[in-house]
Amino acid sequence: MVALAVPVALSELGWMAQGVVDTIMVGRLGPAAIGAVALGNAVCYTPSIFGAGLMLGLDTLVSQAYGRKDHDECHRWLAQGVYLACFAAVPIMAAIALASVWLPRFGIAAEVAVPASAYMRRFLWGTLPLLLYGATRRYLQGVGQVRVVTVAYVLANLVNWFLNWVLIYGKLGMPALGVNGSAISTVFARISMAIVLLGFAWRYERKRGHPLFRHWAAPQAARLRSLLRLGAPAAGQILLEVGAWNLATFSAGYLTPVALATHQIVLNYASVTYMVPLGISAAAAVSVGHAVGAGDAARARRAGWMALALGAGFMLLAAVVLLLWPVPLIELYTRDARVLAVGPTLLGIVAAFELFDGIQTVSTGALRGLGETRAPMLANLVGYWVLGLPLGFFLCFGLKWGIYGLWIGLTLALIVIALALMARWRKDSRRQLFAAGF
Repeated sequence: MVALAVPVALSELGWMAQGVVDTIMVGRLGPAAIGAVALGNAVCYTPSIFGAGLMLGLDTLVSQAYGRKDHDECHRWLAQGVYLACFAAVPIMAAIALASVWLPRFGIAAEVAVPASAYMRRFLWGTLPLLLYGATRRYLQGVGQVRVVTVAYVLANLVNWFLNWVLIYGKLGMPALGVNGSAISTVFARISMAIVLLGFAWRYERKRGHPLFRHWAAPQAARLRSLLRLGAPAAGQILLEVGAWNLATFSAGYLTPVALATHQIVLNYASVTYMVPLGISAAAAVSVGHAVGAGDAARARRAGWMALALGAGFMLLAAVVLLLWPVPLIELYTRDARVLAVGPTLLGIVAAFELFDGIQTVSTGALRGLGETRAPMLANLVGYWVLGLPLGFFLCFGLKWGIYGLWIGLTLALIVIALALMARWRKDSRRQLFAAGF
């Protein structure tokens, strides 16, 4: 489980690192350039993450086929994932292009909106490579090959850093493209990720005696529908979760600059700790899927509970760190006395929900291994959008609790989601045992 989880967690951190590298590299161009890259990435992120989420159904389908030792079936599902990536890229690119046209009309300062719009028009060309990477990654995870995913992200970050240096500032005889150069470098970084994973998948299968492209399947409507039945709810769950946190950040902007800055710092810590259970979640999906495919319901249940124990254990340790050293953690970002007055309490709230964040994340992966993706979507809908956010807004703006109220609402959401999904995992995994005759 750990061998599967660690490379995936590192890969998720690599995903975060790409945005950090872009922000750092345009930093010398001034605040407007930083704002343009941040705004462009934020707008492009939502449709892109939805497209990547559509590929999550491959976790279930490939891992279960691999558990049955049906390697040709694994190849067929990868082929359908590649076709789905190609089909989904078109509307996603169109949505980003349309957003780039409308962005300057939303009252955002022209010095930020205009370069952000140009950035997005170049950035959108990385959509197809990102989705192809996503499909191939899910395939490789399904067959237990995860280390190469980390290698791909390390390479992509190196490519991104080097091309940022060359294209933003006009090095090695190239013109200085500024913010646009950052977008182009990200596109090439995504192309490198897709090439590395597709190349590794081809080499890995050839060595095993199951050449990947010898019997490459044509598009099959029934299989694409099956993939969408699993992938669309998973993508919806991601949108609901990411959308809730983005809305919370947007809402924090209506408070004081100190509150917004503190919110962002604390959110960064919550996001970093989240990457570990996210990696364990992927490992749970694969391990449970392998066991289900092999017809071993007891092993599937053990794998899910083991993953939950690992995720919960790590998040408890993270909570202890946040509780014991809140001031030094805030001081890594700033020594502003006003931020230091608010930050430790917010980190205490994060510590209170870390356990539940780990449980809900890993439960989502374990359920995906069983083929259940709708329950996490519904849990996020109710937890965040029916309970957590309305309560957070009421406490924040109604009762004037400020940023604390907003985070208390988010904490309630995570508690509800975690308890609901763990209960669903317990029920569904027991049903697997009964169906297998245990």
